[in-house]
Amino acid sequence: MKPTFLGHEKPLLVDMIIVESPTDCVIHTRKAMYEGADAFGVQMERIKPEYRQEETLKKMFSYMGDKPLYVTNYRGGYNKEMTDEERMEGLKLYLRCGATLVDIMGDTFDPTPGEMTKNPVAIDRQKKLIEEIHEMGGEVLMSSHILKFLPEEQVLEIALEQQSRGADIVKFVTGAANEDEMFANLEITRRLKRELKVPFLFLSSGPWCRMHRIIGPYLGSCMWLCVDEYAVFSSREQPLLSATADIVRKLDFMPTVRSLE
Repeated sequence: MKPTFLGHEKPLLVDMIIVESPTDCVIHTRKAMYEGADAFGVQMERIKPEYRQEETLKKMFSYMGDKPLYVTNYRGGYNKEMTDEERMEGLKLYLRCGATLVDIMGDTFDPTPGEMTKNPVAIDRQKKLIEEIHEMGGEVLMSSHILKFLPEEQVLEIALEQQSRGADIVKFVTGAANEDEMFANLEITRRLKRELKVPFLFLSSGPWCRMHRIIGPYLGSCMWLCVDEYAVFSSREQPLLSATADIVRKLDFMPTVRSLE
C-alpha cells in the first residue's frame, strides 16, 4: 500500500520542490527530511524532459522513503508545448513510479481563465480520468488557480463543483491584496470546513497571503505547502518549512480543558 494524503488527524507539512534535475530534487528532499516534512510535492513541469524516464523517476522518488508524494504537471515550465492529453499521461507515469497524489487542473481538456471549465464534454473526460487514476491506486487533487480575491459564495461554488467531479482533495488559490481580503479568506476557510465532504486546500496569493497560508490548516485546510529554502524556482509566497514546523510544534491551539478536580 502506498502512503496516503487522506485520513490524517492533523494537516500535513508538505515540502514543495521545483527544480530541473533529479540531483537537485534529492538535495531538497534530504534537507526537508531533517526539517520535519510529512510529505513531498514535486512540480514535474519544471523537471527537464530527458529525466522523465521510469527508471530515473523511481530512483528520484525513492529518496522520499515512506512519505506520500504529490505531483503536478502544469502547463508551464518544460510543458509549454504539451497537450493536456500528454500531460495527463505524464501524471499516470509519475503515479506508476511512486507518486500517490496527482494534480488535475479544473480546466483540463478545456483551458479556461481561472482554471475551472464548465464544458460538459471536458468535465465528463475529467471524471473518467479520475476514475482511471483511482483504479491505478492513486489519489486525485483538483486545482484551480484563480489568483484574485473571490467572495465566499464563489469560492464555495468552485469547491463544490470540484468535489462533484470525484476529486479526493480540492484545491483553489485566490488572492489577498489587503487586510480585509486576508481576514475574509480565513472566514471562508471555516465555511469550507463546514460545507465540504472531502479534504480541501484553500490558499491565496498576493501581499497579504502569508497569514492565510499559515493559519489556514488550523481552520480546516488539509496541508501546509512549504519550501525548504527559497531557491531559483521556488514560490516566495510559500512559507519556509523549518519556520512552519517550528510553529506547529510550539503553537498550542487546542481549546482549554477544564480541570477534573
